[in-house]
Amino acid sequence: MLVVLICGLLATSSLSSAETERRTIVILGDSIAAGSGVDLAEAFPSLLQKRVEQKQLPFEVVNAGVSGDTTAGGVRRMPWLLKRQIDVLVIELGGNDGLRGIAPEETHANLERIIGLTREKYPDVRIVLAGMQMPQNMGADYNRKFRAVFTTLAKEKKTDLIPFLLEGVGGKPQLNQPDRIHPNPEGHRIVADNVWSVLQPILTGRKNL
Repeated sequence: MLVVLICGLLATSSLSSAETERRTIVILGDSIAAGSGVDLAEAFPSLLQKRVEQKQLPFEVVNAGVSGDTTAGGVRRMPWLLKRQIDVLVIELGGNDGLRGIAPEETHANLERIIGLTREKYPDVRIVLAGMQMPQNMGADYNRKFRAVFTTLAKEKKTDLIPFLLEGVGGKPQLNQPDRIHPNPEGHRIVADNVWSVLQPILTGRKNL
């Protein structure tokens, strides 16, 4: 099921013109973005929207997280997603590729395609790539190649990079649900910290948007 959450869009008669001209941050992701196992209000995209509002920044967060999605699924969804303006695209995909043992070269090609399609439609878009890592049982060689997909692609395509989306969360039972894969509410707060550390300078103009 596609979960699209547009936060903070309650219309009131008192909305100013600045509030109605907000730019769009799209979180293109899988079950982590979709908030699998937690309330949507506890998932990191919703937490990002709260931070945007606290800082009174002219942005809305659109949660395009789909449980179980892969980078190939992300490519297939792009024509639909690109129908609306995207000012910042956060790509949180790849984890399911790794867990399924998909060749890192294929993951790289799909992410590259997503970046290319987005820039073709919106040349001024800022793209943030969220790095992922695999558990040790996937094997050292696979893990090394998989991890390198994100750092290499960020350099090649000059995107912003979150080195590891689950930094401080992955592998810690107290921050994850019983499946040891999906963050619990406390884990999502840390994930939001990881994303915000890269996203905030973009939104506040410390990095050109």
